[in-house]
Amino acid sequence: MSSIKFLGTAGARFVMISQLRYSGGMWFSINGIQFLVDPGPGTLIRAVKSKPKLNPQNLEGIFLSHRHLDHSCEINLMIEAMTDGGFKKKGVVFAPYDCLYEDPVILQYCRGFLEKIETIKEKNFYNIKGLTFEIPIRHKHSVETYGFKINSNGKIIGYISDTSFFPQLIDAYKNSEILIINTVLYEKKENVQHLCLQEAEEIIKSIKPKKAILTHFGMTMLKNKIWEKKDIISDRTKTDVIIANDGMNFEF
Repeated sequence: MSSIKFLGTAGARFVMISQLRYSGGMWFSINGIQFLVDPGPGTLIRAVKSKPKLNPQNLEGIFLSHRHLDHSCEINLMIEAMTDGGFKKKGVVFAPYDCLYEDPVILQYCRGFLEKIETIKEKNFYNIKGLTFEIPIRHKHSVETYGFKINSNGKIIGYISDTSFFPQLIDAYKNSEILIINTVLYEKKENVQHLCLQEAEEIIKSIKPKKAILTHFGMTMLKNKIWEKKDIISDRTKTDVIIANDGMNFEF
């Protein structure tokens, strides 16, 4: 059984700062391979306090979609934890060019603990211990940002990280059977480069995944009690939509 553990579902700075929702990112376990996505504030404590406990030394890699703090704040801490304080050289970090070299979020001394650092680019394929994933398209965000599509035994799992809506997203993430969408806004705001609920629904209706998981919620999503609207959203999109919550374990 493979799974995705949602260590946190906070989106954008105000929910992160207030910790109305935790901000620990997602822990994937697919075909026995464990890797971490977007380790924001609180990742380590959320992992070790998880039930069952998640051991960072079991990680094989870390994926950074972009350098904003709610996605990258604990990257160095998790590199140390993954490598047993740097005493066991292992693991690979996947990250955009700008968060490695232009405005780096990974400390130089931590880089030496890793087996490898991969600079991700759109339309390229990468792997973690034989688990293949694709970077389908560069997102439209204030910094260099990417999501991914993982092929797990023929099942495609897509992750749309922070982005403005643009039509090419739909083609880029087509064929995703499980689709995770960072949905920060309840209603669209001009000049804010995040998806709103209506845009997320449009993506779901066009792609038609078997399961769609909304996460990374901003303040307006919490004020509108998005978790109470699961059935309405599922009915509108004709898809089984899951509203993620902190600590949720999704098995597939």
